[in-house]
Amino acid sequence: MSKPYYEFFCPVKVIAGHAALEHVPFELNILGAQRPLIITDKGVRGVGLLTHVEAAFAAAGASIAAIFDDVPPDSSLQTVRAAAKAYRDNNCDAIIAVGGGSVIDTSKAVNILASEGGDDLLAYSGAHVLKRPLRPLFVVPTTSGTGSETTAIAVISDTEKGVKMPFVSYFLMPNAAVLDSRMTLTLPPHITAMTGMDALTHAVEAFTCLAHNPISDAYATGAIKKITDNLLNVLDNPTDADGRLELAQASTMAGVAFSNAMVGLVHALGHSLGAVCHLPHGLCMNLFLPFALEYNKDKNGDRIAELLLPLAGADVYAATPVAERADRAIAEIRRMRDEIFNRCKLPRTLRETGKVTREQLAQIAELTLDDGAIIINPKEADRAEIMAILEKAW
Repeated sequence: MSKPYYEFFCPVKVIAGHAALEHVPFELNILGAQRPLIITDKGVRGVGLLTHVEAAFAAAGASIAAIFDDVPPDSSLQTVRAAAKAYRDNNCDAIIAVGGGSVIDTSKAVNILASEGGDDLLAYSGAHVLKRPLRPLFVVPTTSGTGSETTAIAVISDTEKGVKMPFVSYFLMPNAAVLDSRMTLTLPPHITAMTGMDALTHAVEAFTCLAHNPISDAYATGAIKKITDNLLNVLDNPTDADGRLELAQASTMAGVAFSNAMVGLVHALGHSLGAVCHLPHGLCMNLFLPFALEYNKDKNGDRIAELLLPLAGADVYAATPVAERADRAIAEIRRMRDEIFNRCKLPRTLRETGKVTREQLAQIAELTLDDGAIIINPKEADRAEIMAILEKAW
């Protein structure tokens, strides 16, 4: 059945390759920018990833105005204000984010203050408050998971009030996502696995939830195939540059898919588990993905069945009777989780994390009911049903 109405939007230029960084000075120059501020964190700088960026600018005879490397794992209003001050003090005219989700969210928020002036970030919190384009923002992801390089969303913690502030605007979308295999070659196995499962969940939920459309479907299935073809291989061969680039592209494609088609119950559960038990987002996705699909199956089994093709390949898809394809697709995801567990002990159940108690399940269920992602899920869930999913995931 075709969609009666949908919207699809992705204005982010993708620059990808084994030497993609070398194109950044030229691309900035096209936008009239000469003095970029690099925003990153101590970890990224510590493992030497900035040297690739600096070398690319040196080779082009271009300069980097300043580097701000004080982004914490959970970015805050204070961090954003400090980085915006560095932007102004060094007379910058563009931002290059080099890092994972927190660095990218920080950079989007810094761009609001850098472009609009002032220090009051909260004035722009909420949806579509910004009314004009911001300064040039390029994103160089150092993990292959969040997909933040193609989304219109940033989340910043207000540590004084203990709440997370969402910012949603098309103007937050970066001008370019720079996917360079050198930036993920040093990712340790468990982070490679977690971020890979994060991207897989983005793609699977984008394809199976209510807001999917024909264009987002193409990005979602493309991303799933790249992940199933490359994730285990990269865990076995961490320095495989081609495989790393495939995973980076998969993460970006999944980001495009879910920023247009939204996510569902896996994310609602994952957000809640993360809030209660402070587990990494990608791990939360890995824990809940098969259980949420099983719960949804009687409503959208035909969509889940279609996932078997990118998950397992044409031969398995063709050999599996239509009525069994949804179950087989979920089984393939379970098999992948087992294979990952064998390689880097990424937990598959809440119990295996060692960080979750059964007493916390009720609180996680309560938060899940209030999470915005649950609205797009194909099947409604009440408290008892969510508790049942959590028990299975335990």
